[in-house]
Amino acid sequence: MKLKRRIVLASCAAAAMLPTASMGKPVRPVEADGTYCFQVSKPRNKTCTSAPVPSDSVEAAVKKFEPTPGTVTLFVVRNRWGDTSNRVPVSIDGRPPVLTIPESLIRVLLPPGEHTVAFEWNGKRNARTITARAGEIVFVELVGIAWWWGANYHWAETDSESSKKRASAAKLIADRDQGS
Repeated sequence: MKLKRRIVLASCAAAAMLPTASMGKPVRPVEADGTYCFQVSKPRNKTCTSAPVPSDSVEAAVKKFEPTPGTVTLFVVRNRWGDTSNRVPVSIDGRPPVLTIPESLIRVLLPPGEHTVAFEWNGKRNARTITARAGEIVFVELVGIAWWWGANYHWAETDSESSKKRASAAKLIADRDQGS
């Protein structure tokens, strides 16, 4: 009888833990200097931002994915399974780049019209043009695959809902207003 009771209790305990296990991996804390590091496994395998990241309250507001009146809200998402270690510079309209890290998110507020989102990797520039009206939300995804012999990056075509899901799981590393 005691064995049955133990099995039932163990089963209940395991079932109680399932919802928390499926809620996603825990977010790493921000470093003491305000930067954020993505880490695959061992501490020596960290890839960190080059600048401090926005606060948790700013990140929570950004991740509501609400339009900003009078501007285009651009989200650059970098969150795919094969992207593990590199910092890739992303610039919008030739402005100074943000060094993206794996599982990261950038929000940029832009004036309506045409804009160029670009990154450079291995000496090659890869650009994508977006055109949007005031009040629109646009997602672009930077996808990378890194192997021991090298890495490759490209812009991916995706739907807004899939991008929003990946953006929700990513860390906000920059929030820029280029709306003026």
